[in-house]
Amino acid sequence: MTPTPRGLRAALATVFALVLAVVVGWAAPASAHHVLPPGIPSTAAAQSQLDSLTVAAKGPQTGYDRSLFPHWVVVDSPCTARQVVLVRDGHDVVTNSNCQPTSGSWYSTYDNVDWSGDVSQISIDHMIPLSEAWKTGAASWTTGERRDFANDVDSPQLWPVTTSVNSSKGDKDPSQWMPPNTAIHCSYVKAWVNVKYRYDLTVTYSEKSSIQNTIDDRC
Repeated sequence: MTPTPRGLRAALATVFALVLAVVVGWAAPASAHHVLPPGIPSTAAAQSQLDSLTVAAKGPQTGYDRSLFPHWVVVDSPCTARQVVLVRDGHDVVTNSNCQPTSGSWYSTYDNVDWSGDVSQISIDHMIPLSEAWKTGAASWTTGERRDFANDVDSPQLWPVTTSVNSSKGDKDPSQWMPPNTAIHCSYVKAWVNVKYRYDLTVTYSEKSSIQNTIDDRC
């Protein structure tokens, strides 16, 4: 069989990638616009923050409801927290008069996917899940404090990711779940630690141990 010329192979690969992007909204990651949320600390700072966290068993789920953490409220009129994150971490984002993105692309760090399709298919993940926060300190907060936590666009608490990987994470901590994209593990645990530190939330022994192992191995 006559081998396919290198130039033709490259051209075919490009055409295939373009077709795939059009059909399912996916394209190979383009590192030029892979934006991470703000506030991820240095490794040294994350280590210091981890060391200062209180280790305790998680409290009960009793009384928890997502409505107790009012989220996607307006934080920069007319933009909601969700819209701010989509604009903040997206690439070439165009919005309408209500701040809703109408086009653009977003990098889902957890699973290493670029998305340029329907923006409703992008979830905004709470780095510290709301139910996790409830069980580690937020049950005693006021509704206003929980609202601030759920809409914090200035810390590494909110991440745009694909709905599938967000569903996979659920409310698991790092001892129970880590992103399939191992390249982000260092940033992921540093962000987790920073949010817990900012909001004075507790960690379990297994959670802290898992985070420490990741810092030692990945950072």
